[in-house]
Amino acid sequence: MPPVDKSSVSAFAALADPTRRAILERLMEGDSSVGVLAEPSDASLPAISKQLRVLERAGLLVQEKDGRVRRCRLEAQPMKAAVDWIAQYQQFWDDKLESLANYFDNIAPQEIDLIKPRGDSETRNSETEQSETNDPDGGKS
Repeated sequence: MPPVDKSSVSAFAALADPTRRAILERLMEGDSSVGVLAEPSDASLPAISKQLRVLERAGLLVQEKDGRVRRCRLEAQPMKAAVDWIAQYQQFWDDKLESLANYFDNIAPQEIDLIKPRGDSETRNSETEQSETNDPDGGKS
């Protein structure tokens, strides 16, 4: 599998923070001013601005000045690169799990007995009966 590229690493780092993810979710609805993006958060405006700079450096949003208002717009391309990278691993694990399922479908019953965990229901039942006969209170103490 090819290594993850630098833009995907930046996107993963930016997406790691719940505040930044919430900002991106708001931007999925459309462009927004910094003030509107800051409203639902308990964070200060400077703290939100810092989060926006992280998202901007990761290429996930673009900030444009419109007079005295800074407007933000979502840029989804870096997320697509990250999703594509993750999708490679999904295929890898799907293949591994399918191979494991095929293995279990094709092994003989006597081999299944060899891989059964110890302490199956018969063993547990006989151990329970044995401990009850050794306990004079019948397990009520």
